Amino acid sequence: MAPSILLQYLLPHRLLSRIVFKATRWTWKPWKNLLIRQITQRFKVNLDEAAEPNVDAYVHFNAFFTRALKAGARPIDTDPATLLCPADGHISQSGPIRAGRIFQAKGQDFTAAELLGDDATALPYAEGQFITVYLSPRDYHRVHMPLDGSLISTAHIPGRIFSVAPKAVESIPRLFARNERLVCHFQGEHGPFAMVLVGAMLVSSVSTVWADLEIPPYASKIRTKSYGDRDIRLKRGEEMGRFNMGSTVILLLPADGSTLDSGLLAEQAVRVGQTIGRARPAES
Repeated sequence: MAPSILLQYLLPHRLLSRIVFKATRWTWKPWKNLLIRQITQRFKVNLDEAAEPNVDAYVHFNAFFTRALKAGARPIDTDPATLLCPADGHISQSGPIRAGRIFQAKGQDFTAAELLGDDATALPYAEGQFITVYLSPRDYHRVHMPLDGSLISTAHIPGRIFSVAPKAVESIPRLFARNERLVCHFQGEHGPFAMVLVGAMLVSSVSTVWADLEIPPYASKIRTKSYGDRDIRLKRGEEMGRFNMGSTVILLLPADGSTLDSGLLAEQAVRVGQTIGRARPAES
């Protein structure tokens, strides 16, 4: 095991993440501008597409990191029969879920039940499909709906906070099923789908449009919330949440639901709103 990976097992994940959470919300102008400029220069962030391109205008680093984009910067495919990409980033993996198992990397996989924290909610996805999108520090960090959906429930699942960078994904067994994460269950026109927002080392904060900050606080046990009586409906392409630092989103589709394009490749760059598949055809 590489020393950098071994170190991740030893580091105090939550303590480091709490420190970063505070540091990225410090409003002292020299500090927050230094962080913003370091990130924009190191990762070549495209500020031209930001709704607010002036870094001095952001109250703290996290406000910049979760910045909105200009209108039209992410055009949404208007064909309602298409499945939309939920996030900017690169595809980590995508494809079929076989006997309830999801491919992570060569020699690594995990079960849908482990990821979702529940055997019953994993059943519809046992022979379904998945796509995992990795968001780097240069990416737009808001997550959008791939389909129209009504929010049914969420599950905040406790765990470690390993890095989700490619080397870690290749090396750490069941990484996405071990990290702290928020599982969001939706009901679409033709069946359920799940969006899993996975935390990562130093960057484990997650917000949603219906509850604002969800993580932290960090969980000591699985915490579920039911929204079936709240009538929370989100449109295809609408924002559903954001990473207050970057991480990974996993979309699960049931066997008889929408289908991913077969030509999607690992490491392929993707953007919010682009077509990644087809919605389930309407029944005649």
